[in-house]
Amino acid sequence: MGYVVAGTVLFILLLIAATAAEIYRETHHFRVTRYDVSSEKLAGINRELKILFLSDLHNCTYGNGNERLLQSIRDEKPDLILIGGDMLVGKAGESYEISQRFVEQLPKICPTVYTNGNHEQRMKEDTETYGDAYEVYKKSLETSGVHFLEDTKILVELGITGLYICGLELPSPSYKKFRKDEITASTIEKHFGFSASADAYTILLAHNPAYMDAYLEWGADMVLSGHLHGGLIRVPGVGGIVTPQGFLFPKYSGEMTQEDSQTVIVSRGLGTHTLNIRLFNTPELISIRLGGK
Repeated sequence: MGYVVAGTVLFILLLIAATAAEIYRETHHFRVTRYDVSSEKLAGINRELKILFLSDLHNCTYGNGNERLLQSIRDEKPDLILIGGDMLVGKAGESYEISQRFVEQLPKICPTVYTNGNHEQRMKEDTETYGDAYEVYKKSLETSGVHFLEDTKILVELGITGLYICGLELPSPSYKKFRKDEITASTIEKHFGFSASADAYTILLAHNPAYMDAYLEWGADMVLSGHLHGGLIRVPGVGGIVTPQGFLFPKYSGEMTQEDSQTVIVSRGLGTHTLNIRLFNTPELISIRLGGK
C-alpha cells in the first residue's frame, strides 16, 4: 500500500510540475495563427489582402523592445494591421510605455488601425484617476501614423471593391463582472449612426465578444474580437473555460467560426494581466488572408 501511495504522490507532483512548466512556456511564447477568408462581396478585389489582427498585449514583451513579435509581423508581409484593444494595462500606477513604443513601430510596416478595449476605455473615461494619460497615449500613436477608430469607420480601396473597417467603442459598464448589458443591433447602429453596408465588405473591430449576436445582426461580414485571453485554460474540443466577466464556456473564445456568410474571429490575445495563467492556450498573432470567391 505504501508503494501505491508514494507512486500516486509522485505522479501528482510530476503532473503539477509539468503543468507549471507548460503555463510558464505559454506565457512567454506566441504563435502565428493563419486563416483564409473569402467573400463574394470581394469579387472585384485586385489581389488578396493580408491582414494582421493584434489584441490584448497588456504590456507583455517578446524579446528586447518586443523585437520577436515585430519580426514575426514583418515576416507576414501584411497589407494592413488591425488592433483590437487592450494593448496596455489600464490600472493606476501602470505605465503604458511598453505598448506605446511597440505600437509606434507598426505604421513603419504598413497602415495600422487601432480600436480601444476596456483598458483604454477605462483610461479615457476616468480622467479623475488617469488624468490626460489616454489622450497623451493616443496623440503619440497618431503622430507615428496609427489611425484610431472610436465609433467610426474608414474605407480601404481594393481595386474596384471597397472594404469598410469599423471600430466599436462600448462604455466601461458593458464589461462589468457577472452581468451583460442589453446590447442589440440597434445599440450598435446608434454608436455608429449607420448600419453595415449591404454592398461593401465590412469588418467590425469589437473588443468584447460577449455581444456577438448583436454584431452579427448589425450586419458585419467579419467580426474581430479579443478580451477573453482564450478563456485562460482551454479544453480540447470544448474551448475556453471562463471569461473576464465570470461566465463559463463562452461560445466564442479563441477561434474562427463561420456563421452562414459571416465570419467571427476571436483572438486568444498576446498577453495576460492579473491572472498570469494560460494552459493549452498559447498567445497568438492572427494573420488573415482575405480574398474574393
